[in-house]
Amino acid sequence: MAAKKKAATGKSKIDPSLKEILAREPGLQTTLEQIDKAFGDGAIMPLGASHHLDIEGIPTGSLSLDMALGGQGVPRGRMVEVFGPESSGKTTLALHIGAEAQKMGGIAAIIDAEHAFDPSWAKKLGVDLDTLLVSQPSSGEEAMQICEMLVKSNAVDVIIIDSVAALVPKKELEGEIGDSHVGLQARLMSQSMRKLTGAISKSKCTVIFINQIREKVGVMFGSPETTPGGRALKFYCSCRIDVRRIGALKDGDEQVGQRVKAKIVKNKVAPPFRIAEFDMMHNNGISFEGDLLDLGTTHKVVNRAGAWFKYGETYLGQGKEKARNFLIENVDIRDEIKHKVLAAGGYAEPLEHDASEADADADGESEENSEAELSNS
Repeated sequence: MAAKKKAATGKSKIDPSLKEILAREPGLQTTLEQIDKAFGDGAIMPLGASHHLDIEGIPTGSLSLDMALGGQGVPRGRMVEVFGPESSGKTTLALHIGAEAQKMGGIAAIIDAEHAFDPSWAKKLGVDLDTLLVSQPSSGEEAMQICEMLVKSNAVDVIIIDSVAALVPKKELEGEIGDSHVGLQARLMSQSMRKLTGAISKSKCTVIFINQIREKVGVMFGSPETTPGGRALKFYCSCRIDVRRIGALKDGDEQVGQRVKAKIVKNKVAPPFRIAEFDMMHNNGISFEGDLLDLGTTHKVVNRAGAWFKYGETYLGQGKEKARNFLIENVDIRDEIKHKVLAAGGYAEPLEHDASEADADADGESEENSEAELSNS
């Protein structure tokens, strides 16, 4: 009787998606049960399994960048590299992602290998300093070991490593300035990637590597730019974001921010090579509302006549700054515009009244066409 119960329990555990496979190959069931017993439930499953989940994301603070990355921001359980020239906004972007993770109830950590973390700036970006975990390791090996322990805790949502170029191997620290240490950092990164990638996927933690750029010597054709740390990081990262400063934002003669272009040079979760442009202010980082106005104008959700911005029958303000302040004060309108922009980009379902308006327009067009056909006949 007990044996029959056990057999019945075993059968109930079989995923419905497996029944078709097992019907063709009955001998496979024993192997699958052995794999689950040895390595745990879910060690092997069909791609169409009922408990297969879509890749979740963490917003970046810029809606245009979220849409360029696939609609949800940076993917969970993956590695992301943010690289670019100095003062282009790499750390600011990474801290915005950390702040968004905290708003969602998660925990963020920063491994400050450059020893240049500014708590006051992080607070302006919306980071909760009381729950932010900060580590300033003395070597590259120590930094990656701390990262591995945080990932395997399954409790941290975002880990920011600032930066890969500052992950100095112990042998280089112990040697003299001028000594040659060929490939030590690349070997460190390659070994770390192999150890981390599986643990990161299981923990649903996003690890963001901030990186600098270098120039290759003697390159005649193509871009001479490269990133330090070897090639392993490029292979293991699901997303690579190239961040560049393309212009200055001025209030009179005073520079109050900069225009930033982010290019997705690699993306394993959405089409790559998309480009996002947004404003990064010197007082509070990425301007979400300014970015939303740009996207709203592009997708014809927000109308612009001269300097005036208008949404439906509501005037948002004269000039981008006044319209931005209006959206900051009126969160309901901001959220409505955001949803319509996402729907226009194909990342959300249209609102009910928008769908009914679209249906009415379609019916009106079909009636006009039928009347035209009758008159022609």
